[in-house]
Amino acid sequence: MSYTILSINPGSTSTKIAVYEDLRELFCETIDHPDAEIASFDAITDQFGYRRELILKKLNEEGYDLSKFAAVVGRGGLLPPVHAGGYLVNETMKRRLTDGTLLPHASNLGALIADAIATPLGIPAYIYDSVASDELNDIARITGVPEISRQSFTHVLNTKAMARKVAAKAGKRYEEMNFVVAHIGGGVSVNAHERGRIVDVITDDGGPFSPERAGSIPLSYIVEMCYSGKYDKKTLSKKLRGMGGLKAHLGTSDCREIEKRIAEGDQKAKAVYEAMAYQISKGIGEMSPVLKGDIDAIILTGGAANSKMLTALIADRVKFIAPVEVVPGENEMESLSYGALRILKGEETAREYTE
Repeated sequence: MSYTILSINPGSTSTKIAVYEDLRELFCETIDHPDAEIASFDAITDQFGYRRELILKKLNEEGYDLSKFAAVVGRGGLLPPVHAGGYLVNETMKRRLTDGTLLPHASNLGALIADAIATPLGIPAYIYDSVASDELNDIARITGVPEISRQSFTHVLNTKAMARKVAAKAGKRYEEMNFVVAHIGGGVSVNAHERGRIVDVITDDGGPFSPERAGSIPLSYIVEMCYSGKYDKKTLSKKLRGMGGLKAHLGTSDCREIEKRIAEGDQKAKAVYEAMAYQISKGIGEMSPVLKGDIDAIILTGGAANSKMLTALIADRVKFIAPVEVVPGENEMESLSYGALRILKGEETAREYTE
């Protein structure tokens, strides 16, 4: 028996969809969302209907019969700490994703859209390797503020998928190797993978600045901004997530456009771009002691890892730590589909989400 699976991966400026029949990709498409359209929504959850309709329209254009799908799987959002692997989308999960208590993130839409498409078809909706999957070592949770415990908000799905790919290239299993993985997309996260677990992370707001995130900034500056009277919570949050980083400095988060400016002699673009690479390199160095230097490879992945200029700048600074593997792009659609397939075949069991 074969299984046809629809995978949905909402990102900050696009929604990726894919159709797989077992391990074979039948269709994969990125639906871009222009800045003007995204800006018309007050909150990310308000984009739910807009993105769902675009997905259904695209599937109809491609001639897919929805009744043939066995399951729909979405990227997991910023739910309170959950295990890595698969979860069945249920009412408790949907309520938590829409109650306004979670950090705003496009991945929060994954479960909601998957469920909205799956429920009328009478098939299961899953999430897999949620952004909030938490495998941290206990020591990594302790902060200098006793009331705050660090959690593992990171690019779990893509970094695990790429680590598995690099391990397979070496003829080993993911669970046999150690990696430091930097996901470089709209946000940047850096993770320490120890024998199949992400044991420590630098979140996309706790380290390097990125194409769209401000990254880590001395707290005294942020406190001053919070009490300056110039910003309300929503405005300042957007300044830090979505309108920060390269976009704030250069007016664009498109690395191709920035590299074009650099080639034309734009010194400001060159300085900011090199500073981002410098900070990402520092993040990789910060993760290295977690594994006590026992690192099989440093992996650079994510959409911005397609930039040879950016990855070369980073590799030049960190290659003394371990060999650098550049695996550009995202293997997330395959990873989502394969995860759902393992659940449908009974090789894994989907968990039930509870608060």
